[in-house]
Amino acid sequence: MVVVVTGASGYIGSHIVSNLLSKGRNVRATVRNLSDPERVKHLREMVIADGGSLEIVEMDLLQRDSVHRAISGCKYVIHTAAAVVLKSNMAQEKIIDPSVVGTKNVLEAIDSADTVKCLVHTSSTAAIRPSKWEDGQTLTTETWADDATIKENPYGLAKYSAERLVREWHARKEGSVRMVTINPCVVLGPPLSKRHLNGSPSFLMMLLRREIPFVIPMHISIVDVRDVAEAHVRALTKGEDGGRYLVVSGQMWWKDIAKAIKSENPSLRIPTRQLPYSLSLIVSIFHPKVSLSWARMHLGKRLFWDASPAQRDLGMSWKEARVSVIDTVSPILENDWK
Repeated sequence: MVVVVTGASGYIGSHIVSNLLSKGRNVRATVRNLSDPERVKHLREMVIADGGSLEIVEMDLLQRDSVHRAISGCKYVIHTAAAVVLKSNMAQEKIIDPSVVGTKNVLEAIDSADTVKCLVHTSSTAAIRPSKWEDGQTLTTETWADDATIKENPYGLAKYSAERLVREWHARKEGSVRMVTINPCVVLGPPLSKRHLNGSPSFLMMLLRREIPFVIPMHISIVDVRDVAEAHVRALTKGEDGGRYLVVSGQMWWKDIAKAIKSENPSLRIPTRQLPYSLSLIVSIFHPKVSLSWARMHLGKRLFWDASPAQRDLGMSWKEARVSVIDTVSPILENDWK
């Protein structure tokens, strides 16, 4: 019984592949370019438990025939492939299409294959979080980011639109294909290849490289990539059909993340001084990747998530956020990736 993992060379996808192989599963891992060692080397080096197997295939998410070939004959699909890009001058092409058009192609391929019994789709808290929320609020999976726009929140729009597409498709299947979505927040944990530093861990690189001499008052929700992978694998057989599961371990202020890294690596010149809220707003005006409206909405405020359904239905427990931070930084420093 083959499990297809789309986006298998990515940060989350590669951990899912590793998790499946450690359990002796037969995995078909899709990558964008088979000739790129950064996309395949870490996959080929994974340990395969007895009974398991690994097939790596090339797939372009935006090419229908390519997606159909990758999914043909499989029983399970874990769809992680998407663009992890928050802002772009070409938002439709770089952010929206990989999520929405790519997901549409995956769903059509599942229909065409007629062998798939379960789809686990990687969504995001970005599909849940509306543009306006109150300080200290706790969001649940009852909420949708239905006010996301391509101008102000293209990543949220992409994740919202893709998940809506999956759920509308699932409703039409009338129980013939099981479906679960996993909604992680900021994902940290040990990268399996150097490429993964372009994903969620990239904001840590700003600290390690001392690209800024201070930190801003940002409250960050964190989950470990190993827990995210485990949640996906468990969702193949556990959880409600049509379930929507937040995976969040906890929150840390950016200054506390910096202090945690500094405490484990005292020789590093890590900025730990936090700018006051008012000064952070001024900085955002001149920052190329941060807008004033975003800063007003997010800085100095706390947002929480109800991950109890994943604990109840999937049997999940979480690594501490601080552990995830340290486990992200350690291989970066050991390999001199910064």
